Amino acid sequence: SLLPLLLLLVLLLLLLLLLLLLLLQAVVAVSLGQASGSQEQLAAAQQYFRVVGSSASECDTIPGRQAMASCFFLMKLFEDVLVFLNSIRSYFANDDDFNWDYGITLAATSKFRDAEEALRAVRNDKYRSEPTFVSWLARCLIMSGKAAAAWQLYQAAQDTGSPAAAGEEGYGVLQLIANDCYKMGAFYYALKAFDVLERLDPNPEFYEAKRGAAVGVFQAIIAGK
Repeated sequence: SLLPLLLLLVLLLLLLLLLLLLLLQAVVAVSLGQASGSQEQLAAAQQYFRVVGSSASECDTIPGRQAMASCFFLMKLFEDVLVFLNSIRSYFANDDDFNWDYGITLAATSKFRDAEEALRAVRNDKYRSEPTFVSWLARCLIMSGKAAAAWQLYQAAQDTGSPAAAGEEGYGVLQLIANDCYKMGAFYYALKAFDVLERLDPNPEFYEAKRGAAVGVFQAIIAGK
């Protein structure tokens, strides 16, 4: 009789539909959580992704591995995210969304040179002008000893009117560049960034940081660096 086989097929289709609905709920919950800052929504999304990614029918599929990567990404377990993204990377070499997530994950695990390569593979101009993208790429450059390139990246964002160099988000990008350059001993570019910050906001902390960076520049000159 074909009845048992048909029943099994129906059950499989229902299971697939349920998993698709869970994925849709996860995506919606992430969007709502990020827009509103709701940890409740993000926790719900994490659970939806986990259910899909760990299901017997999906755990070894590309969507299943993407779901588990998303689950661990929301948990900020970036080493675990890398395990799943590396397993499907060959299928998404030219995918901007994948390279964005892959680059950020690599950077979050201090693999800055590989992260820079992944982020530079993103071609979508809208993505590339996002403050988040510029911040992560700038950090990768600075941590790889390319502070000059990070400063050029910020200046290019200014020249093109990118949101990464305007308003509060631009202010945040500039602070990241200033602090990371100072941390890495790139005092000349830290000095430039803190100088701009002080002119935007005459905060005594920026003056002190600028003075410290200036001392660092002077010491580097004395040392012949």
